[in-house]
Amino acid sequence: MIDLVTLGESMALFTARRTGLLRHARDFGLGVGGAESNLAIGVSRMGRRAAWIGRVGADEFGELLRSTLAGEGVDVRGMIVDPEAPTGLMVKSRRTAELVDVRYYRSGSAGSRLCPDDLDLPTLRSARVLHVTGITLAISASAAETVRAAVAEARAAGVTVSLDVNYRRALWSPAEASAALRDVVASADVLFATEAEGRLLAEGDDPVCLAKSLSALGPRHVLVKRGPLGAVELSDGVVRHAEPYRVTELDPVGAGDAFAAGWLAETLEEADPERRLATACAAGAFAVTSEGDWESLPRRQDLTLLSPTDAVSR
Repeated sequence: MIDLVTLGESMALFTARRTGLLRHARDFGLGVGGAESNLAIGVSRMGRRAAWIGRVGADEFGELLRSTLAGEGVDVRGMIVDPEAPTGLMVKSRRTAELVDVRYYRSGSAGSRLCPDDLDLPTLRSARVLHVTGITLAISASAAETVRAAVAEARAAGVTVSLDVNYRRALWSPAEASAALRDVVASADVLFATEAEGRLLAEGDDPVCLAKSLSALGPRHVLVKRGPLGAVELSDGVVRHAEPYRVTELDPVGAGDAFAAGWLAETLEEADPERRLATACAAGAFAVTSEGDWESLPRRQDLTLLSPTDAVSR
């Protein structure tokens, strides 16, 4: 039985090993990245069964994605190998020690060709949670149609729908994102957003007011991620605040995916709300402690290693 199903595009990730202009880089690490697959790995590491649906090319990068996700315990039976399009690419570099730059090469990629016929409907209908992101809504018309079809199927089957806004300005404008996201938000049970992302959809001078405005759009659970300031959760009318964990940040990419994975994994465990939110913050903190989008995501036994009083705040 699959606990959580997610869908989207994952890509091969090249990471420059030296800080500075990308044109001067000569050595790169090779890995994989993608918001939805990051989350699936995070949920799997926390002991729940996660499945990822998406397209990859009939190339070595596609095989890298398959073997990496499968090796992390993610169900990849819904992975489709597209012989007519390549696996997308990401290139990550550091312009300075503090500034991470990520470039995407996904136009015409296999992942962008995701369509409703790709959905594994029996698995989706029997899952407990469907998780989608604004990224998949933005990469192509067919991918957006797939998200809407998956959400409709999940709602009809009584499956909890989780949405992470995950706004990417390289993919669409704020106005385009707001218009496309509103229908999905109205059908979502759980909404994850940073303060800036939340204000694409609603107004609020502070995170609590913003969470209430977002909740009025439909979701029962609204999580406002505040980075080094922690997080605010509004669930069934009850507001909870979470303090940040204090860690040394090495790579901020993937923190939001880890936060969502921790919260959803604890929801699947039927944990109490305080533990659910604390685990989300701990998972987000772990995600920034090493290079890579998902490599430092925690397993359940790791959660005792962090203390809110340690080192540098993130």
